[in-house]
Amino acid sequence: GRVKMSAEEILVCAVELGKNFCLYFDELECDALCKEKTLHRVLRNVNSQLLVVRPDLNVAAFEDVTDQEMQSGKGMHFSIHCYKTTTPLAGMPVAFSVQVEDKSYYMCCERECGEMIVRFKEGEVPKEIPGESNIIFFKKTFTSCCSKAFKFEYSMERGMFLAFEEEGYLRKLILKKLSKDEVDETMKISL
Repeated sequence: GRVKMSAEEILVCAVELGKNFCLYFDELECDALCKEKTLHRVLRNVNSQLLVVRPDLNVAAFEDVTDQEMQSGKGMHFSIHCYKTTTPLAGMPVAFSVQVEDKSYYMCCERECGEMIVRFKEGEVPKEIPGESNIIFFKKTFTSCCSKAFKFEYSMERGMFLAFEEEGYLRKLILKKLSKDEVDETMKISL
């Protein structure tokens, strides 16, 4: 499998560098994100459909889910990892992961053929994230009057939010640009 480097291992290397390590920790202090808590939730869209991740098909989409399917919970029970932030104005930094069978997958965004694609990759979410990361989204309330629903802005491209798009019968999870002062219901996610 792939070699995973955890934040701890990186820290150990940094200490061995000796003269460099002060600098490293200073930097870490400023803009590193440390995991604070993890919420366990299902993600619903405006149509009360649940977000379901199917890694075998490389797809994540909002679907009508029966109670029975919900109990088996394959690919729909998310962990929302909340990170501490020094800049609360941007929203709470979160990362998403989901269990499917006995594997954990995390959500990230990648540029492909000029557009941003939401992907789920096998692996764990790191406890600490130094600086920027393509797995971090800012959780914001959907509208000022509606505190129960949220929208999630991609941290590395402001103005891009998680949303769904109808593709045939699928309501696929995508990243979508919010045009100014618009309320876009496809970005509305309830936890």
